[in-house]
Amino acid sequence: MDISKMVEQLDKLLAQYEEAAVKREGVALVVNRLEAAIDRIALPGSTYIKQLDAHRKFSPSSKAYGVSQVAQALRDDLSDGWTDSVVELVHADTHSDYLEMADTLLASGYKDPAAVIVGTSLEVHVRALCVKHGVDTELPTGAPKKADTMNADLKKAGVYGSLQQKQLTAWMDLRNKAAHGIWKEYDVQQVRLLIDGVRDFMLKYPA
Repeated sequence: MDISKMVEQLDKLLAQYEEAAVKREGVALVVNRLEAAIDRIALPGSTYIKQLDAHRKFSPSSKAYGVSQVAQALRDDLSDGWTDSVVELVHADTHSDYLEMADTLLASGYKDPAAVIVGTSLEVHVRALCVKHGVDTELPTGAPKKADTMNADLKKAGVYGSLQQKQLTAWMDLRNKAAHGIWKEYDVQQVRLLIDGVRDFMLKYPA
């Protein structure tokens, strides 16, 4: 999901919240959706998530207003481009080039090299996430950790949850099949989902 779609989602939910608040109907439902949107869009450990967690402890009326304000702040910062660090932007540009290359290969009928390129880009991104969050990328022996190990370590560090970890494991498995010539165990649609999924993951968890 790109930034414009994130802003569009928040705009829609904020408008629904204002309407519900005026009518005094369905406020709780909209607030729940706002919470889910913030959880989905904001980075783990960010100010937005910390503020959201604080407002979750309040009474329903106070919580509703607080959550809407967090959503509004996140929406405005996304719109103004203030949520991206310079390093994150550099990484995003680099990975975007590889993902576009994979898109071109897949469109030309080359699903296997497309899967390898996306999988390799994902592994590099996972390693960069470890560096960003202070997670070791090497074993005590000095050997580099495998992608699956780093994935598990990032989950343990709270960078993302178990569902995201399992999804990355599945993506890495597809990439390994492509790299080792086990091409009949996945199809074009799965590679399409791999490319789109990795792109969304990199947007949500920039490194």
